[in-house]
Amino acid sequence: MSAQQWAVKASETILARCDELAGLTSMEHGIERDYLSPQMAQAYRLVADWMHQGGMSTHIDQAGNLVGRLEGREPGLPALVLGSHLDSVPDAGKYDGILGVIIAVSVATHLHDTGISDTLPFAIEVLGFGDEEGARFGATLLGSYAFGGGWRDEWLDRRDAHGVTMRQAFRDFGLDPDNVHEAARKREDYIGYLEFHIEQGPILEQRDRALSSVTSIAAASRYMVTVRGRSCHIATPYDLRHDALTAAAQIIEAVDAISQEEGTRANVGEISALPGGVNVIAGEATFSLDVRAADNALRDKVFERIWQAADTIAADRHVSVTHTRIHTADAVRCDPTLRGCIEQGIEQAEGREAFGLVSYPGHDGMAVANLLPIAMLYVRCKGGISHSPLESVRADDVAYGADAFEHAVLNVAQAIQDGSIVMPTHEREEVLA
Repeated sequence: MSAQQWAVKASETILARCDELAGLTSMEHGIERDYLSPQMAQAYRLVADWMHQGGMSTHIDQAGNLVGRLEGREPGLPALVLGSHLDSVPDAGKYDGILGVIIAVSVATHLHDTGISDTLPFAIEVLGFGDEEGARFGATLLGSYAFGGGWRDEWLDRRDAHGVTMRQAFRDFGLDPDNVHEAARKREDYIGYLEFHIEQGPILEQRDRALSSVTSIAAASRYMVTVRGRSCHIATPYDLRHDALTAAAQIIEAVDAISQEEGTRANVGEISALPGGVNVIAGEATFSLDVRAADNALRDKVFERIWQAADTIAADRHVSVTHTRIHTADAVRCDPTLRGCIEQGIEQAEGREAFGLVSYPGHDGMAVANLLPIAMLYVRCKGGISHSPLESVRADDVAYGADAFEHAVLNVAQAIQDGSIVMPTHEREEVLA
């Protein structure tokens, strides 16, 4: 069976497994699978069974991530990590994160079944991260931050919507929260990280392409912006008003214009106004602001322009504006060599020249990059719709993706052989000794 024939057959299994995982949910009429939840435990048992069928040993690490390991030509070699996440947002689609894990399992299984894994100069570890979305406790990338050594103990005191602390959720899941730092990996035990993911945008569909690499994961910052004026009756003349909501609307309009001019992405997803009476001018308005850019400098430039515009509008409207940052993440550049392995894999699978896209959504790779070089492969997503039950992928695209991802793994092995990728230091010392 050729690689392409395997990929077409594998795509049927991959999509069927995504369907099966979609049934493990806490929502009655939708998909929701939270970190350290009973539904996640069920998903781990199911995916671990698929890993075992593919020749992998499995365990759950101290941070609640599922790990499957396939040894290389000898036991104990440094590992190439193939990963994504198994948690979801509320009312999710079937493929965000999940597709990447299942394709990684399928690739590792095929390499095992064909005996190719016995020739590889590295082990393969398939990671199903327990939390990327942050839906339960409001902090994102928990599993991958723990993996990369970026865990923060203050997260353990966060509570979910039912008042359960993360610390207690660890215990309920059968893990000791005091041991979570032990999930941090050592650099010398790993080669790099490859992630397969749906695009979550429309560019591939617009270009009529199945696959692309990712050049970088965008810089992002989020703020809560508060506009304060003065509440008064609708009868108040316009020149005497201090209308917080109208000023906020004007600032939001400026955000939209500035972001488009600079070629970035911005969104205001939450807004509220007080006191909320239909005939009362708002004395306070608060809204969220999320801006993403290809690099840190552009992100910071956009915010500088936004704050200048906000100050001008506030002065004209006789209100005040303050802003509090609630999240920030610097841009992460994908490793050129690993990205080259992915792009070569795309060309081997599709027979067309590969190209790269900036990823405006965040991914586990952002946190893993604290420890390892990373690269990503994007697959087309219908309409660019994600975080929605309407999330959809094509079976032929999945087949191309599985084929390209397997080629990428083999290209990493070739890059090690020709010296483009250097094995971790302690491994080289052992060889020299």
